[in-house]
Amino acid sequence: MTETKNQRELTGKVISDKMDKTIVIAVESRVMHKAYGKIVKRTRKFHAHDEHNESHIGDLVKITETKPISKTKAWALVEVIEKAN
Repeated sequence: MTETKNQRELTGKVISDKMDKTIVIAVESRVMHKAYGKIVKRTRKFHAHDEHNESHIGDLVKITETKPISKTKAWALVEVIEKAN
């Protein structure tokens, strides 16, 4: 019997690649405001592990949840969807 865990996957834009083997990704979501009913953008930042330093600022990337790698890093780079110009 093969068992797979449901790991979350997110897509976002790389906003920092200054650390070694670590990137910071901004994931944008659209939610409805409770009181006013207007659609607003919410942005969350995630630190992700990038083993080969293959992504750079402006790239669109897909990350997946992993076991904690450090204090702030619990995500890993899956693929670079689109390179920045």
